[in-house]
Amino acid sequence: MTFHKILHAEPMPDYMLKLSFDTGESKIFNVRPYIRGSWYGELNCPNYFRQVKPSGISVEWPHGQDLDPSELYDNSKCE
Repeated sequence: MTFHKILHAEPMPDYMLKLSFDTGESKIFNVRPYIRGSWYGELNCPNYFRQVKPSGISVEWPHGQDLDPSELYDNSKCE
């Protein structure tokens, strides 16, 4: 399985992420379905959500929350 590197992750309104991949593609990913429980529940805070950073083939927040790379690529919608 090949994963694509995320070059840029931009937080958007309504818990969406604009992701730029090393393939040249720019896609939108909806994080809202993942925001539940104590671990991912922190993402529900808008100020915390905006602290997202690219982390190789995934994205990451300050306390270590990340998302599966295949989810990010396969479940994102092209702009």
